[in-house]
Amino acid sequence: MIRFGVIGTNFITESMIEAGQHVEHFELKAVYSRTEERAKEFAGKYGAELTFTSVEEMCGSEEVDAIYVASPNSFHAGQAITAMEHGKHVLCEKPIASNQREAARMIDVARTNHVLLMEAVKSTLMPGFVSIREQLHKIGTVRRFTGNFCKYSSRYDAYRDGTVLNAFNPDFSNGSLMDLGVYGVYPLVVLFGEPKSIKANGVRLASGVDGKGSILAEYEGLEAVITHSKINHSYAPSEIQGEEGVIMIPNISEPGNIKICYNDGSVDRLEEQNTHPPMYYELAEFVNLVQKGEIQSTVNSHKNTLIATQILQEARRQMGIKYPADEN
Repeated sequence: MIRFGVIGTNFITESMIEAGQHVEHFELKAVYSRTEERAKEFAGKYGAELTFTSVEEMCGSEEVDAIYVASPNSFHAGQAITAMEHGKHVLCEKPIASNQREAARMIDVARTNHVLLMEAVKSTLMPGFVSIREQLHKIGTVRRFTGNFCKYSSRYDAYRDGTVLNAFNPDFSNGSLMDLGVYGVYPLVVLFGEPKSIKANGVRLASGVDGKGSILAEYEGLEAVITHSKINHSYAPSEIQGEEGVIMIPNISEPGNIKICYNDGSVDRLEEQNTHPPMYYELAEFVNLVQKGEIQSTVNSHKNTLIATQILQEARRQMGIKYPADEN
C-alpha cells in the first residue's frame, strides 16, 4: 500500500480521496489541517488514522509514504519541498507552483532525494485525452489548437460585494489563469511542446489578480488560442483543427464525448472508457510510478511542468499580474 497524507481539507481533496477508493494500493493514512478540530473531523469522515497540525511532523512520519498537496497555490512549493526533503513522494495540485523558479527548485529537490514529483493535472491522463493523442494523426497537419475554459466563479459574487476570498487574492497566487487557464496550457504543452512565443491579454481586477484572459501561442505552422475566465461563462468547446478535420472537445478540463469531424462531413466518435471518477487516472498513474521507483511521469513530466509554468509566468508578466511569491 502507498500510504498518503493530505494537505488541504477542501472539495478537491475529497474528490481525490473518493477516486482513491478505486485505486489499488491507495491508502489514506494522515490528514493535515491548521486546526486539530478540522483535521480530526476530516480524518473521521474518510477513515484516516493520523492527524497533524504541523506539515513538518506529518512529512516526518514513518507511517506516511506520499503527500498530496492541495493547499493554496502559494504554499505548494514550500510544502512539497518539505515533504520531499523527508523522502516523501509528492502529488501536487495544479498549478504546481507560483512561478518557474519555484517549480525548478521543486524538481531539483525531487531529483536530489530520488522521490516522485508529479503535477496533478487530471485531464492529460484521462482516457479521452489518451484517445486524442493516439488519433491526432487522423486530422492531418494540425493548424490550430483552441483551449477554452470560462466558468463564472461563485466567489466572484462575494468579490462584487466587497469581500476578497482566496480565489481572487494575489497572496495565494490565484486568479483565472492559474485556476482555469492551466487546463488549456497543459494539454497544449503535452501535445505540441514549447511554443516559439506567446502573447497574453487579460482583465486585471482591483485585487491584483486576473479575472479573465487569453493567450495566443505560436508554433511552426500552428497557432494556439487559450481563453479562460472566472467572471463569465462560456459554453464553446475546445478544438484541435487539422487540414483533414477537427477534433471537438466539449470540456477541456475533463475530456470526454470527443468526436472527429472530417472535411467530407463524416464523423468519428472517439472510443473512451471513463469508468472511474476523473481524478482516478492521475492517482493511478502516481501510485504506479511510486511502485516502479520512478521520479516523474512521462506525460505530466518535469519538462512539461516547467514549460507550462513558464507560459503561465510569461502570460502574467504581459498582463501585469505579480504575486508576493514572485518577490521571494
